[in-house]
Amino acid sequence: MLNFKRLNLEHNKRVIIISDIHGNLHLFKSLLEKVNYQSEDYLFINGDLCEKGDNSLEVIEFVRLLQESSSNVFITKGNCDVVHRYIIQEDKSIISYMKNRKKSVLNEMLNQHGKSLDEYTSLSELSKFYQKHYSEMIAWLEGLPIAFETENFIVVHAGIDPIKDWKLTDEETALNISSFLDKGHQANKLVIVGHWPVINYRSTSVSSHNPMIDIDKNIISIDGGNQIKQDGQLNALIIEGDTYSYTYVDNLSKYIIAHNDFGGCSNRVGTVAYPNYELKIIRQEEYFTLCENVKLGIEQWIKNEYIIEKNGTNFCRTDLSTTFLPVMRGEKVWVVDDGCAGYMLVKNVLGEIGWIEQ
Repeated sequence: MLNFKRLNLEHNKRVIIISDIHGNLHLFKSLLEKVNYQSEDYLFINGDLCEKGDNSLEVIEFVRLLQESSSNVFITKGNCDVVHRYIIQEDKSIISYMKNRKKSVLNEMLNQHGKSLDEYTSLSELSKFYQKHYSEMIAWLEGLPIAFETENFIVVHAGIDPIKDWKLTDEETALNISSFLDKGHQANKLVIVGHWPVINYRSTSVSSHNPMIDIDKNIISIDGGNQIKQDGQLNALIIEGDTYSYTYVDNLSKYIIAHNDFGGCSNRVGTVAYPNYELKIIRQEEYFTLCENVKLGIEQWIKNEYIIEKNGTNFCRTDLSTTFLPVMRGEKVWVVDDGCAGYMLVKNVLGEIGWIEQ
């Protein structure tokens, strides 16, 4: 059975749920400020404090202080919060992971003590370093519950198994299941998850990192692609009574004021997202190319500069909006990519991402 905790929340208090901070302390603090977080609020932090950002250790310490300062702070573990297990279990794959992912809490721990990975000749020796210097922190991370259950919802990092008793979910599922919104569940209440960036679901809808609230499926997915997607964001889901809302912060700082109206295009919406990058070219135009997304079997208009060829096969080189975004003259939008011919990729105040004419 999963390590979960049952909570009885007061109905008149606000609930704030944030996931996938990924070592970005600045954005996390900015988001708490934006939602005007107060200690009387219920604050859930739904896993992945660590990895991908610059400040995993600082995020852990800050979150622990939040927890110590209020009994209304609840933290679950995510898959990125237990990367130390690979060291302790002496899994050789962790070496290449640490070499390729410089922004890892494991590397931060080494750097904090003036050490480098190359100084260790065995995983056993490396494990002794972490257990000597970080045993208390590791114990705290391991002691975090996998899930919280309230009268109205379940908070778990990635998802639950589609079984009648969700508490029998395998820990691997709870921490790592992909595309949970597509799979569904049999719990009789709302399940709130992070882990899988919501933009991965938006292949045929307006590109956005905003939370997906699907009451019919009893799932809310809130991972905004922070530290993973170039235009990603850190989301906060806010529950007040029976009302669900959200807000976000991101790292975009450059903005423009639109000089002209641009009507967008109703049949050009969508997103190319992991892992569906392979393309079959149908028709090329001056600025965009109509392609078939091979894995999804749908047509998408791809900005020409983002199409690359490898060994005779075409790919979109990264996640990309295929949305033509309507804007009005005088509207403020944030710049994602202004280095392409004819069009600029922008994000509007609603969090929608798409192309507008330069």
